[in-house]
Amino acid sequence: MDHEVAEVGLSPATARPWAVVSVPPLQIHYCSPMMNRSPSSLIDSAPKTPKTPKSPFASRIMTPIASPMKRAIVSVQGYLEEVGQFTKLDRDHPHDAWLPITESRNGNAYYSAFHTLSSGIGFQALLLPLAFTSLGWSWGIVCLSLIFLWQLYALWLLIQLHESESGTRYSRYLRLSMAAFGEKRGKLLALFPIMYLSGGTCVTLIMIGGGTMKIFFQIVCSDTCKVTPLSTIEWYMVFSCSAMALSQLPNLNSIAGVSLIGAITAVSYCTMIWVVSIVQGRPTSVSYDPPQSKSDVARICSILNALGIIAFAFRGHNLVLEIQGTMPSSSKYPSRVPMWRGVKFAYFIIAMCLCPLAIGGYWAYGNLIPANGGMLDALYKYHGHDTSKALLCLTSLFVVINSLSSFQIYAMPVFDNFEFRYISKFNKPCPWWLRSAIRALFGCLAFFISVALPFLRSLAGLLGGIALPLTLAYPCLMWIQIKKPQKHSASWYLNWAFGVSGMILSILVVIGAIWNIVTMGIEVHFFKPQ
Repeated sequence: MDHEVAEVGLSPATARPWAVVSVPPLQIHYCSPMMNRSPSSLIDSAPKTPKTPKSPFASRIMTPIASPMKRAIVSVQGYLEEVGQFTKLDRDHPHDAWLPITESRNGNAYYSAFHTLSSGIGFQALLLPLAFTSLGWSWGIVCLSLIFLWQLYALWLLIQLHESESGTRYSRYLRLSMAAFGEKRGKLLALFPIMYLSGGTCVTLIMIGGGTMKIFFQIVCSDTCKVTPLSTIEWYMVFSCSAMALSQLPNLNSIAGVSLIGAITAVSYCTMIWVVSIVQGRPTSVSYDPPQSKSDVARICSILNALGIIAFAFRGHNLVLEIQGTMPSSSKYPSRVPMWRGVKFAYFIIAMCLCPLAIGGYWAYGNLIPANGGMLDALYKYHGHDTSKALLCLTSLFVVINSLSSFQIYAMPVFDNFEFRYISKFNKPCPWWLRSAIRALFGCLAFFISVALPFLRSLAGLLGGIALPLTLAYPCLMWIQIKKPQKHSASWYLNWAFGVSGMILSILVVIGAIWNIVTMGIEVHFFKPQ
């Protein structure tokens, strides 16, 4: 044995502490996964980090007899040790174990369905009938169907791009953009839309949730309560404090139950709104004629603004990588399998909610859909007197609960980004008191913006245009940059067509939304929420 050790360049004293069995040098060479490597190269290239201790049972069956079973076991062990860095894909960054999105990796298909439903259905769906007023029946249904299929394909691309061939996991949209387009260009293209979507959505949720709280109180206490009602700003504060208290849950996986409740309430109030609107009948003055435009340019911009509203209805693409990052992944069981399973179920439910809401809502109200609140305001305005008070209260309560749950998942990337700055600077986890302070500070900032800029709800078309590249264009372009499909192949043509079309459509939608704002105008009132 000493003679054998000396042949590979080690002293007997050095070798004995870790030498488990006595294997002839010829056998070591034969059992290596790489047949052209010598024993000395195996020793020299051995990793410096400690390996996982071997099982005592394995050491007992490893006898010096060169049996076929032994050679197979040694070969498999050597191969697994050599490619071990690719078999378990746990972290995509050294600090991910300390960040709220990726510190827990025990997600599954159910969690992905809960998060996707909670982030994919919300107040923006209530504005879909407003898009039909400009597009009409036929083009409205066609555009809604095409954008739904387009964004679902883009979502599939993002799920496939989450894990690279080298084993890196991109658990944040921004990091995938930087990997595809370069660090500076990736930040320039994706950072502002991502933060705008997360922060802007949270601000809008405060307006929706706080305003609906006020309506809920008015319905419940219309005749019986003698207390002084709160002002709109005070209701915004009540909602913000509730959201900040709920945001103290530590990570994305910990809010899976919150997302489940949010998904159930979203499906419930969307269904209740369109069912009640159809059952109660249409108002007498309903009309389906397109609104009269002063010029062809105004007509085109109105159509583009409608496309922006439809695009904004399918939100949540800036969160899909974060949701997938909460799942365990390995080369044998990649996270894209349960993620896609959960997403397929979630988007089946989303389609079953959004299509009846858009078509039924347009049938019920036509051109009478309010520009700000959409279906919810229309329900209160036209059917508040002939609908059960209990039903109206339940609908309002579901809207508030869904807004609270959606706030958590949309705020999580902001929390993650703030904590990443701290961890990168100090190289240690964020203490609990600082994490709580960051989340409370963000809630206060969102509350301040909702009070200062209460007209943001009227900018749905503009928001949709800004978010549209994240939803429809960037995934296709990133697929080309990372996967590099063969030129002039079907995949190459398809993704270039979708990517370029998405960017052009985004620019046109933004132009159309700005034109509508300039020509038609909006009620701009600072620090006066109504």
